[in-house]
Amino acid sequence: MKSNNLAKMIGKRVVQSCITILLVTLFVFALIQMVPGDPVANYLGATATEEQIAYYRHLYGFDRPVIVQYLSWIGGLFRGTMGQSISYQSEIADIILPRLGTTLTMVIPAFIIGTITGILFGIIAAKNRGKTIDSVISFFANIGVSMPMFWLGMMGMLVFALKLRVLPSSGYVPITRDFGGWLSHMIMPIIVLSLGVNAGFVRLTRSSMLEVMRQDYVTTARAKGVSKKDVTFRHQLRNSMIPIVTTMGMRLGSMVGSTVLIESLFVIPGLGSVMMNGISNRDFMLVANGVLIISIFVAICNLVVDILYGIIDPRTR
Repeated sequence: MKSNNLAKMIGKRVVQSCITILLVTLFVFALIQMVPGDPVANYLGATATEEQIAYYRHLYGFDRPVIVQYLSWIGGLFRGTMGQSISYQSEIADIILPRLGTTLTMVIPAFIIGTITGILFGIIAAKNRGKTIDSVISFFANIGVSMPMFWLGMMGMLVFALKLRVLPSSGYVPITRDFGGWLSHMIMPIIVLSLGVNAGFVRLTRSSMLEVMRQDYVTTARAKGVSKKDVTFRHQLRNSMIPIVTTMGMRLGSMVGSTVLIESLFVIPGLGSVMMNGISNRDFMLVANGVLIISIFVAICNLVVDILYGIIDPRTR
């Protein structure tokens, strides 16, 4: 019965996610049409003639009605093609997907490190409420939340690249080519991203744990002689995980689309940087497909969160 309820919940969330992604594509495509500028004229330059502009507009389908362009794009997605990039003169999937992989090799390690350390420090702070260690952890967590990632990245470059000269200041090496080179170039961006994640989870875990620690069932467990370890992890932490899991899904999804500053600072050819190039070059189809990829990733993260809801708290089924 429990598995049936969970399966129904997952099926319902999958349908909702598909509808949401479809609405996002429609909204983004409509919004792009309102952006001033002609991608064809921007690509050909100021010396292009009217005949050349008309030819390329017809070649890329920009002379068709907007609804026809949208349906053609959606139909291409079902056939496994995202269309052509006018600025890169290449299939958009061949541009975006490798860049997405680059972004994920930075985002996922940063998310894992920041989440694990944030939850652990949050538990320590909550278990030692009012003590020196709680004040120290809370102090650094507040600093981490307040400091812009871009500023932290510049400070890291100044100290570790320019002063100590132990790490490269920028650049990227694919992880499949040279793991050591990838690690030396990515360790600073990963740490900078993880600090923001860590600080957020420290504060959230601490507040959630303190709320749960005041509940009657925790007092009852202690009165029954349950060990401190079991009380912490089986009763307090598990019941504190709902808001934490919610934030985990939202944070991971938003990180993929918000790394553009870090990618620009450290010259990393990720998804954020290629979308910025698409915006500056008026390559609207490239931008639309980038937003689509991000929305799919966010929808997947939210789906995983809903599944974890059903596992952690059976009442949500």
